[in-house]
Amino acid sequence: MTKLKEFYTNQRNAYLVEQQREKKKLSLFATLRLTIFVAFWLAIYLFWDATTLAVVLPLLIVLFLYLIAKFSNVKRHKKYLERLIDINNKELQILNRRFHDFPDGSEFLELDHPYAQDLDLFGRGSFYQYTNRTTLQQGREVFSNLLLDGYPKDIAKKQEAIQELTRLPEWRQHFSALAGETQPKVSPDVVSDWLKNHERFMPKWAGIVPLIFGLLSILMIGLAFMGLVPESLVLFWYFLGVGIVGRYAKNIIGFTAKVSEAQETIQQHQRLISELEEHTFSSELLQELQEKLDVKGEKTSKILKRFSQSTTMLEQQFNLIVSFFGQGLGLYSLFYAYRVESWIEKYGKEAEKWFAAIAQLDAYITLGTYAFNHPDHTYPNLVQSNTVLKAKEVGHPLVDPKKNVLNDFEIGKGRFCIVTGANMAGKSTFLRAVGLQIVMANMGMPVKGTDVRYTPVRLLTSMRSSDSLADETSYFYAELKRLKYIVEELQKDNCFVILDEILKGTNSVDKAEGSKKFVERLVRNGSTGMVATHDLSLCTLADELPEVENRYFDAQIVNGELFFDYKFKVGVCQNMNASFLLKNMGIVD
Repeated sequence: MTKLKEFYTNQRNAYLVEQQREKKKLSLFATLRLTIFVAFWLAIYLFWDATTLAVVLPLLIVLFLYLIAKFSNVKRHKKYLERLIDINNKELQILNRRFHDFPDGSEFLELDHPYAQDLDLFGRGSFYQYTNRTTLQQGREVFSNLLLDGYPKDIAKKQEAIQELTRLPEWRQHFSALAGETQPKVSPDVVSDWLKNHERFMPKWAGIVPLIFGLLSILMIGLAFMGLVPESLVLFWYFLGVGIVGRYAKNIIGFTAKVSEAQETIQQHQRLISELEEHTFSSELLQELQEKLDVKGEKTSKILKRFSQSTTMLEQQFNLIVSFFGQGLGLYSLFYAYRVESWIEKYGKEAEKWFAAIAQLDAYITLGTYAFNHPDHTYPNLVQSNTVLKAKEVGHPLVDPKKNVLNDFEIGKGRFCIVTGANMAGKSTFLRAVGLQIVMANMGMPVKGTDVRYTPVRLLTSMRSSDSLADETSYFYAELKRLKYIVEELQKDNCFVILDEILKGTNSVDKAEGSKKFVERLVRNGSTGMVATHDLSLCTLADELPEVENRYFDAQIVNGELFFDYKFKVGVCQNMNASFLLKNMGIVD
């Protein structure tokens, strides 16, 4: 933790120093611009009748434009440094456990998901809120999909990519700072759909006729200037050009508006794609992302740059000079609308995969940052054996490290663990720690534990149920639906099942009998999992079924105070604490 704080503090301080230098440059360039501006008018005043003015004025204008360009570049770099400073400040906040004001991803929560709600993946204080570092909206969507994708696949490939990104902290921050330069109003999904489905309206002759028309216009003006053709012919030619452009004007204006909306999104991705293209990766997954950017041996960043250049030229049709001269004498709008449409026709269907590659990289940068920030975590050793999960020092990553009590855990395929314990003894937190470890392992992430051996498996949970007035669903019926869903899913695939106090919505006798029968069914189906309960009668299953084992979290009353050690022990809990808590809090006598 100390080394991490030192790293982020040093990064922030270095960027602060550089930012101060850029501020001084901005002040200098602003002063020089003002000086050149004053010198410009002073030169006009002093050298109005001198030939010197013809040399001085162009020189001052060039110098003024140069300073404007430099000022703009320094200003952009200063804002880039500000984003890097914010990134490092955010990391320092999170290291100090202050992350509850960041986006919590609640929009991604699926209430009927196999495990999302039970494991606090989204919402205030959630794993998403603690972990997320994505900059792009599409990146957030990819990251949430990784959390929600319960099917284990390509885990080793994901691990390799995350490990590689973990070793690139400065580059990760550079990429995120670039991604935050603009906040496009139109999402990449909307842009890619438009590019993919756009129907061409410009005729093919628009690619060559405007060039010929422009050359003829120059020729005709030259001839008219020499008196070889009447000026009325030039005027007729001009209005002919205006008429041709006018025929397509409505479509071109609408098309230009769409292009302008897409332009900011494409420019943002062009810079990020260039970063992805230029970096050399060794991991297979990151190389695959780079391959998505290959278009017949040509760099996608250059292809997108051509689009931006053509789009910029098309938008110049609204310039007063271009509108007055370029349209009637050169069919300006037709030519550049044709150029942009030709680009869309050739590359429009490719944009979706380009945007997807950047979004995926944005999400994996989040995973790389998490791994970098948690050097105490371990990448699971993937096995295919009778051991589903075996790990030492398992803990929940959202619990403060100073208070996190770690436990060893092992469970074999087809084994079921019944966990008893007093209120607040740590049962639910430990079940969530195990569940989250499986989710993280399936994502390729390192987990809170050491010596981890893991046979990839799907996760199903039933830890929270809620009633719904809108759906006329009682709490008990909602839980039954959840349990039915689990049974149906178990018919399709091997799963790891985590249950917490099932059948809470019925009386204790009925609950005990129903819970016992349900767990018996899961065990006989060969399922693997854990169930937390206060009902000690459920523990008798260990005497009846060899696949069942009892574990517990203890609570003791020491000198009139309740004491928890949060240690995962073999056996059945004998100490419950509800009566003590009621008396201790003055609720009952």
